[in-house]
Amino acid sequence: MDNLSRVALAIDPGSSKCGLAVVSQTHAGEMEILHRAVVANEELVAAISELRATHAPDLVVIGSGTGGRNLLRQLREEWPSLSILAVDERNTTQMARERYWLHHGRRGWRILLPSSMQVPPEPVDDFAAVILAERALQRH
Repeated sequence: MDNLSRVALAIDPGSSKCGLAVVSQTHAGEMEILHRAVVANEELVAAISELRATHAPDLVVIGSGTGGRNLLRQLREEWPSLSILAVDERNTTQMARERYWLHHGRRGWRILLPSSMQVPPEPVDDFAAVILAERALQRH
């Protein structure tokens, strides 16, 4: 990572779990996923603290959909000086599913069906958070 890169910590909030991602963007615009995970809501504050300490993000991004407003309030209480950018979550679930299959590959019968028609065998909230981070970094 060079001195001109920017780092975003993104959160895709959900009703019981959240997707987390840390994404770096170089001065050339290339994106690199530094971390991604799905955590239970009750583990979120601790996970964010750890990621902030490890990656020192320039930007914290939160999805504006399910639970976004409540999570925003909770984060502002925990870290009053933290600047948080709300990003539109539209189509992130579908995009996250496609990103999952790109990352994990499709084998056997899965090759025959379009990835958009397949539901991954595990949560994709972390990939949704990656997409939120990329959206925010591309705009700012």
